[in-house]
Amino acid sequence: MKPRESHGETWSRLLWVLLLLMPVIVLFLAPAALPLAAGVWFWIALLVCVWLIAAIAGMPEAEAAPEGSGPRMIPDAAQPDAITEVMSVNVATEDDAHVRTFRGRLRLPAETAHERLRRAFGEQSVPLLQEDEETEVAVILMPGRAGREADRPIRPWVHWLLFGLTIVTTTWAGAAHQGVNLLQEPARFGVGLPYSLGLLAILGIHELGHYFMAKRHGIHVTPPYFIPVPIALGTFGAFIQMRSPVQDRRALFDVAVAGPLAGLAVAVPALLIGLQSSSVVAGPAPADGMMGGTSVGSSLLFAFLAKLSIGPTLEYGHVLQLSPLAFAGWLGLLVTALNLLPIGQLDGGHMSSAMFGRRISGAIGSIAMWTLLLLAIFVWPGLTMWAILVFFMAGTSVPPLNDLTPLTPNRRWIGYAAFGLLALILAPLPHSAWSAAGIHCPYL
Repeated sequence: MKPRESHGETWSRLLWVLLLLMPVIVLFLAPAALPLAAGVWFWIALLVCVWLIAAIAGMPEAEAAPEGSGPRMIPDAAQPDAITEVMSVNVATEDDAHVRTFRGRLRLPAETAHERLRRAFGEQSVPLLQEDEETEVAVILMPGRAGREADRPIRPWVHWLLFGLTIVTTTWAGAAHQGVNLLQEPARFGVGLPYSLGLLAILGIHELGHYFMAKRHGIHVTPPYFIPVPIALGTFGAFIQMRSPVQDRRALFDVAVAGPLAGLAVAVPALLIGLQSSSVVAGPAPADGMMGGTSVGSSLLFAFLAKLSIGPTLEYGHVLQLSPLAFAGWLGLLVTALNLLPIGQLDGGHMSSAMFGRRISGAIGSIAMWTLLLLAIFVWPGLTMWAILVFFMAGTSVPPLNDLTPLTPNRRWIGYAAFGLLALILAPLPHSAWSAAGIHCPYL
């Protein structure tokens, strides 16, 4: 028999529901004449969503390390046999949190050494193999806490409720893009469904790509969390939470690249279908940017897909007034490109770390971050919101337990192809390439 919930658990559940309903409450209580897209509403919703993400993830506060005399040297006689069998130790230390670090050179290939250490220590310690600047390799033995997050229960109702709320907010946003206020005309909700369902399909398949690839590698993950907001696009996207460490670079790469590729598999067909019902407008792009129209040459990949879908009627200077489904597909391309940026905990950051190592990928990430900020300032102000979100939320890529085993050649080629897609999405079509793309340009 299932035990009855205590009053504390009941109130806790009600508090969860209230927090998750917050974006929709804001949407329906706001006066109809108040512009929800105003800056203050955006930042309020952003803060609420960040708070909501932290509450849902339930990340525990970092435990303060006890005060002590700092790292202590481990004498040779006290070093575990499993360590000395797989590496030649130069320096061995232990800190106040009982984390032991052994620096030196491996006697065996990294993959074999890590597997032997895992079998030798079992649940007592978690072995990490990392690059070391002073020697060659660092083997770090962490106290056996890896299973704590994996043991926490998953609340399916939270995921379904967030998904349902995101359908509501994206449907409202899709209708608002078409000039329909669902607060005044709720019966016309169907106007916003093509945008809502198209965007959620892209975001959902993207996260499910991560989810199933993580399951394939034995990583404990949660189902997707969708983030509803009552402004602008109707959502800040979706994410999954990893509850167990990634074993090696190959698993890290596979999980990272699976999401963008899966999302593109939906975004490209959605864009091709939606473009057929979009309007071709001669003249410059409207002042309101992506909501009003998109230049045919704003992206190499977009120009190719537009030509493939619409045909010979496209000319230089034409702007596409995107249909709701096409706009969802266009956003899918943009979200994929942002996720592929080689920065921190973004998918591209994980891929870069797996391909090039943490030191090189850190330098690449710094260059990419500043490039994104400069583009937002001097080229396209529409990138400002995304650049700020990336800057504050990207963080630092968490290394796998075995951060030494290199990727296979096939994975490297997939990584190069994925970063090539990033360039195709972000790079505009140069004037000299318009004719080659089959688009008439009178200025060539």
